[in-house]
Amino acid sequence: MQSEGSPSPSVLLLEPFYGGSHKQLIDLLKEHIGGCSVFTLPAKKWHWRARTAALHFSQTVPTCPSYRVLFSSSVLNLCELVALRPDLARLKKVLYFHENQLVYPVRKEQERDFQYGYNQVLSCLVADVVVFNSAFNMDSFLSSISSFMKKIPDHRPRDLDLLIRPKSLVLHYPLHLPDVSRLLPKHKLLRTPFHVDDTLEPRGGPPLPWSDPHESRTEQCPGSGGGPGVQVRPLHIVWPHRWEHDKDPELFFSTLIKLKEKKLEFHLSLLGQTFTDPPDVFSEARRQLDGHVLNWGYLPRKEDYLQVLCEADVVVSTARHEFFGVAMLEAVHCGCYPLCPRALVYPEIFPAEYLYNTPEQLCKRLQGLCRRPDIARRHIVRVDTSSFSWTSLRERYETLLAT
Repeated sequence: MQSEGSPSPSVLLLEPFYGGSHKQLIDLLKEHIGGCSVFTLPAKKWHWRARTAALHFSQTVPTCPSYRVLFSSSVLNLCELVALRPDLARLKKVLYFHENQLVYPVRKEQERDFQYGYNQVLSCLVADVVVFNSAFNMDSFLSSISSFMKKIPDHRPRDLDLLIRPKSLVLHYPLHLPDVSRLLPKHKLLRTPFHVDDTLEPRGGPPLPWSDPHESRTEQCPGSGGGPGVQVRPLHIVWPHRWEHDKDPELFFSTLIKLKEKKLEFHLSLLGQTFTDPPDVFSEARRQLDGHVLNWGYLPRKEDYLQVLCEADVVVSTARHEFFGVAMLEAVHCGCYPLCPRALVYPEIFPAEYLYNTPEQLCKRLQGLCRRPDIARRHIVRVDTSSFSWTSLRERYETLLAT
């Protein structure tokens, strides 16, 4: 796809995998940064995009003397592109890392294709600025280069991280956070400020008393509009991630099945895109959890997606790979209580109270919230999502794309 942003564009935006967060970023830059010319490829067959996009763009991007800056995600082999198109080599070359292939999880380490990580290292070497969406992404990449290069049987390059680090920086992914107040249920709009004793395991005291899950629960949910004795809606859990193994759906589903076996009440919305055939665990989980499902599958209309997030109580990540976590922050923006692993990028963004160490801890936290959904519904999450918004980050992106 090609899109001309002005008669004399100065910024060339290239995206070999135009989907998901990659697409959102390109669209945001095109809309708000003047003088952009955009070339993309559909978000299909990621491995082939990483292998061949440079050749494709070398033939489809016209020569343009007004170009001053080239911006691309690290899916592109920038080294190949500038070798094929010397006219682009003179531009200020900005490489943006949504993820990195040096620590991207594979089911077996021997299955890791050396070429993808190697291409990213080469691209960094020819780039003028290397941008990472989180400190975790940057640190994990730079600290892994040396051990990664040891896979080469002999004549190994050395100290490449010392060449790349000085031109590296962290610039968080800019979220588009629309006003969702009209979509929020009444209890989210009327929430009272958070108190320490609203947590599942308050510091300095025993856990809050939990009602018997087999009893009919009649706690009053603040803001529900009813009086004492109103039946409390079951906890609504949302999982808004890609349907792939690196998001560890196996852990998520096994946890929910344990909740079901304990006869705890909950509702489930399973969102997120599927780019390949989803793991078999999804169809089996659909059968086992059928009575709990409210939404199952990708919602292409953003309005519908935000509506579900606004209706949900808790958003869960079980990821084994996450370099930023757009979906989690979008859910928090819509008033969801987050539960994330104490690993990857999450400690960089979420306070400790939202992190779990083990699958057992995740299960215990969800058990508590199923028994006391009012805890999640009263809670005001201590994450300032506005700091990740385009409004907050715009000036830094404008500076990045300035000549």
